[in-house]
Amino acid sequence: MSEQPSLIEYPCDFPIKIMGKAQQDFTQIALAIVKYHAPDFDTTTMTVRTSKNGAYLSITCTIRATSRPQLDALYQALSEHPMVAVVL
Repeated sequence: MSEQPSLIEYPCDFPIKIMGKAQQDFTQIALAIVKYHAPDFDTTTMTVRTSKNGAYLSITCTIRATSRPQLDALYQALSEHPMVAVVL
């Protein structure tokens, strides 16, 4: 089966939403993974929201995506981390 061509034109600004339980170091761990795959990510643009009851955090990072393999690797690394529940 051949790989589908990307519908995204690179480079581009690409928002990634990372959700997980509000645990100590969750934000720092998610940020470290993002920075590993997108070293030029501006941490001041990251937004963090707490769920209504305070049990979950939603982190949004808009990176400058340079390729599909970069995004695939970032999504895989985030999805595989035990503290991360959902990556959108």
